[in-house]
Amino acid sequence: MINYLKQLNPALQIKSILDEAFLKYGKVLDQYDFSQCIEITKTKGIPDSGNVYVASDDELMSTAIAKELSNRFYGNMPIQIGYCNGNSTMLNALEYHKGSEIDVAVTDLVLILADIRDIKHNQLPSTSTEIFFVPQGTAVELYGTTLHFAPCKVSDNGFMSIIVLPEGTNQPLPSIPSPICEEDKLLWMQNKWLIAHKDSIPASKGACVGITGENIEIKYK
Repeated sequence: MINYLKQLNPALQIKSILDEAFLKYGKVLDQYDFSQCIEITKTKGIPDSGNVYVASDDELMSTAIAKELSNRFYGNMPIQIGYCNGNSTMLNALEYHKGSEIDVAVTDLVLILADIRDIKHNQLPSTSTEIFFVPQGTAVELYGTTLHFAPCKVSDNGFMSIIVLPEGTNQPLPSIPSPICEEDKLLWMQNKWLIAHKDSIPASKGACVGITGENIEIKYK
């Protein structure tokens, strides 16, 4: 699949998550068994258009891995396990959290990533991103310094992914505080700082427009 995507996107460098370039963004997690979560997420479905994101799903939270991740991976911190399923093919925006995120590819998918330290005065050229193919069944940790957004699909069927985060992340803010520094202008939801491309839905809703250049598209056919 990765070679096929490379052929369809000759102007983009699509890398494997086993590539050394991925190491500054995160790592592959092969010590945890996500099989039960994967089977549950397969039942959630993919919308006909757009994406659906559920921050915390009761069925996923009832699995044995939920307690293990809370106790071991997050050091006894409360967590949430949800899913993001959909049809994205574009960069659109990038977000980060203050704490690692675990993404599990229920289907093959592509992640477009960047480093928070490349944001300068709330501006980030889209050429600063790197693109990684994540094969079905693979779990990855994305560090708190890693900019990311919804995965991109690699087939007409769309994508499915499991998302693990510290509890409360991506929930609505009661109010957005008046900014006292540049980063405050990126605060979008609880434990979520976001920078958008001008042609994206988040930008149309008032998110900070700071991704410059092309709104990268992953072609899959």
